[in-house]
Amino acid sequence: MTDDSAKTWVEAEWADSLDEELEMEIDDNLIAKDLAFISEKKHKSTLDRNTYFHELLRLQSELVKLQDWVQHTNEKVVVIFEGRDAAGKGGVIKRITQRLNPRVCRVVALPAPSEREKSQWYFQRYVPHLPAGGEIVLFDRSWYNRSGVERVMGFANESQVEEFFHDVPEFERMLVRSGIRLIKYWFSITDEEQQLRFLMRVHDPLKQWKLSPMDLQSRIRWEDYTKAKEETFERTNIPEAPWFIVEGNDKKRARLNCISHFLSMLPYQEIPHDPISLPDRVFNPDYERKVLPEHLYVPERF
Repeated sequence: MTDDSAKTWVEAEWADSLDEELEMEIDDNLIAKDLAFISEKKHKSTLDRNTYFHELLRLQSELVKLQDWVQHTNEKVVVIFEGRDAAGKGGVIKRITQRLNPRVCRVVALPAPSEREKSQWYFQRYVPHLPAGGEIVLFDRSWYNRSGVERVMGFANESQVEEFFHDVPEFERMLVRSGIRLIKYWFSITDEEQQLRFLMRVHDPLKQWKLSPMDLQSRIRWEDYTKAKEETFERTNIPEAPWFIVEGNDKKRARLNCISHFLSMLPYQEIPHDPISLPDRVFNPDYERKVLPEHLYVPERF
């Protein structure tokens, strides 16, 4: 392959990489005509698209360096994402993991506990998902379910909630003492913004799966969730693992701000690598490639 053709190929791959991000962005802009009223009220980002993509790709390249550093130094990193339903946690998590190795950076989003898990020590179901050396774990909701949805929806009684508040600071201190870097984010949006995002999900068949009965209840119990959040901050904002609030009304800015802050929380540096050279292929003149039957191939419909 000549230098010019190699450059052209790399440019094409880079364009495909941008398209991957654009595909996710299109999801935010596919609005049926009967949803135009939502679109008009929807909070629009003041960040222009070119700036957003430029900064996102720059930050993602830094995340790759962070990943190398975590592997090289055998660090253990836990990031907790909490906040209102539809506040944008999932969008940030997607952008963090988009270009990282899933064997190094993985997402944990646990379902409702089973009957057996309900009988365990509360933190027990989360412990197996904690990172080993050289790993990053992103919790899409975490043990803070107890002081949030479980408390508000009545799945945990007051004595269980009080026990949680008593235990969680020491549990997190134990994690930090064990060498885990623990970072906690709370995504915050306004009442009106959440309502508009829920309406989008209600009317968009591609997004209805995102709505659960718990999400719908969160609209009814907005103030209860606010009180639960305030007490959670008051009782679990410890020096070893403080909370950081991400303003989420502007999705694009929230993504960039959160990723930028996450990078600033870790003393990573670029890890030098030995130059990589592609070895020449070994050709065997006596080898004849077999012709495979047509039915093994996926039909080329596009």
